[in-house]
This record gives sequence, structure tokens and C-alpha cells, in this order.
Amino acid sequence: MGCHIIWCPKYRRNVLQPDVAVRLKELLYEKASDIGVVIEVMEIMPDHLHLFVKTKPTASPHWVIQQFKGYTSRILRQEFSTLRTRLPTLWTRSYYCESCGHISDEIVKKYIEDQKKN
Repeated sequence: MGCHIIWCPKYRRNVLQPDVAVRLKELLYEKASDIGVVIEVMEIMPDHLHLFVKTKPTASPHWVIQQFKGYTSRILRQEFSTLRTRLPTLWTRSYYCESCGHISDEIVKKYIEDQKKN
């Protein structure tokens, strides 16, 4: 199942700067591999990120997002002290998730890639 996922740092702060974004990307690919999820495309902006992932039908989107957010928050807050001092938690509790069976994968990928340009 393909899902387009978006989530933000707490208070939508611009904390996903280049050094944090590079590490976040590494961690997301690492966790995806661990839980059997394929990240088709990812774009990280300073105040939010977009993912297009493919999961097994048995993996709920909520569980996948919990895995990503929990893992990345713990490690990023250990490695970047500013994320501990500026925010009570790294991520908001909310997220956006849309299953993408009704549109082609290419359209979703293009949309996500175009987000960085805007």
C-alpha cells in the first residue's frame, strides 16, 4: 500500500536545518529497512517533511508513523542538543496520511519533489 505522509516539528519550528535534515534522512531510511517499509521519495523542509512510502497491507499507517517519529525523535534529540532545549518534544502528535491507490505513484512522487522548489 502506498501512503503520502506529512508531519511537522512541534510548533512548526524551523529546526530541520541541513545538518539535522541529513541525519533525519539517514535515520528514516534505517528505520524503514528495519520495519519492512520502502521509502519511495522523501523531501525535508525546515518546518515539515513529506514521505511517500510503500508498506505491507498488514502494517497500519499509524504504526509506521509512530515507528518513524519515535525513533527519529529519540536519536535526533540525543545528537542535537538544540532540539532538547528549544522544544519540549521534537514532533507534533498529529500527522497527515493519505493512501494513494486512486492516483499513480508518479504523480505523488512529482508532487513531493516539487514541494522543495516552492
